[in-house]
Amino acid sequence: MSRQRTLPHVDPAAPQGPLRRAALRLLSTNAMVALEGSLIFQLTAWRFVPILMRLTGGRLAALLPFPTGVIETRDARNGRQHRRVVVYFHDRDRVTVIPSKAGLGDDPFWYRNALADPAVLFESQPFRAEPVADQAAQARLWELADRFYPPCVPYRRRAARVGRTIPILQLVPSPVEDRR
Repeated sequence: MSRQRTLPHVDPAAPQGPLRRAALRLLSTNAMVALEGSLIFQLTAWRFVPILMRLTGGRLAALLPFPTGVIETRDARNGRQHRRVVVYFHDRDRVTVIPSKAGLGDDPFWYRNALADPAVLFESQPFRAEPVADQAAQARLWELADRFYPPCVPYRRRAARVGRTIPILQLVPSPVEDRR
């Protein structure tokens, strides 16, 4: 039986403590951005952290200096479920996630899966994934994201160098679980 972690409300405008600010400064360095975009990081951390989150009942997230959650999507090709850990914050009742993939040249598979089948689970709770298309809303959310999670800035610069625009995805609470 899996434990369901209560999704903490994350205010992106809330003051940040000194430990979190220091960790985010470190994560924003060119070396850390390069490490996160490396093949070895992609093959290990991006795949094993969701497993560790599930095995620890979400307690692993408490060790990180920023809020994370597990998003579960259905693979558009074969229907299998996929889980990835993402950084998130709230925008009113919506959960905002940035499918940055460390600024690499293509969108993460979980994002493409969410576009193909918007019924997703986030921390075992049902949501409907909606890409943010309105430019004014995007500008407002990027301002929040950049202040809340500073690595977004170098990720966007890196993506722009290869012609990619990083999207913004909002998860709207779904009263009934639409998962098959």
